[in-house]
Amino acid sequence: MSSTSEASYARDLAQIEQANASGRIPVVFVHGLWLLPTSWDRWARVFAEAGYAPVAPGWPDDPATVSEANAHPEVFAHKTVAQVADHFGDLIGKLDRRPAVVGHSFGGLLTQILAGRGMSCASVAIDPAPFQGVLPLPVSSLRSAAPVLTNPANVHRAVPLTYEQFRYAFANAVSEEEAQHLYETFAVPAPGAPLFQAAVANFNPWSETKVDSTAEHRGPLLLISGEKDHTVPWAITHASYKKQARNEHHVTEIVEMPGRGHSLTIDSGWREVCDTALTFIRRFAHA
Repeated sequence: MSSTSEASYARDLAQIEQANASGRIPVVFVHGLWLLPTSWDRWARVFAEAGYAPVAPGWPDDPATVSEANAHPEVFAHKTVAQVADHFGDLIGKLDRRPAVVGHSFGGLLTQILAGRGMSCASVAIDPAPFQGVLPLPVSSLRSAAPVLTNPANVHRAVPLTYEQFRYAFANAVSEEEAQHLYETFAVPAPGAPLFQAAVANFNPWSETKVDSTAEHRGPLLLISGEKDHTVPWAITHASYKKQARNEHHVTEIVEMPGRGHSLTIDSGWREVCDTALTFIRRFAHA
């Protein structure tokens, strides 16, 4: 294990130990591509004030800061959906209580994978990347993914976004000034592999993006969609909802956030989205 891996895992374990020591219900936050766990810092404070034990692990090898991440983009390469899902599964297995799980973008896909494994007591997937069997592929999604998918070699690389690419994929629903601030504050390189895995999922019966949406132990699930999201438009989130709603054992709900883009968890309107997730979790996981 590299020094980066050791430091990342040590940070994650420290959060697990703190959550266990608190005796509270944990809430695990799962970030997506081009972000770090620190993108959840404000959410963690809100959930802690509400009586939960927030845990925001990194993907394997995540650096601690945006500046460190941008200085060493190579640490993000070669991460796959199954590798990251198993990493989060391992960490959740160390918690004394079954957590609620909240994820954004590819973190929303991972949230649904973990829910299908019976690892969450309630789940919120925000603008989630599509899982196997979700068919809509809007043009805006293809354009958002183009910085990665247009070069097959990117499957083995870490890929940063330019400001213009970030503006389209994440920050299209905020002002130019705020978009620039979000880019400088949050954007980091991301592994290309998960986007390629999602792109071919419906042609690969062994896809790592498969979700057990009908599992008896899945737990309640809320999907949140940003109305103006280019990366994961309503068509994708609603198609995911329709598949998840076939679960006969648990509540499945969907809500659209008006006027919001893919940056809805980090931009100036983050609190409304956070409160929507918290209200849902409170119904099923009493702090």
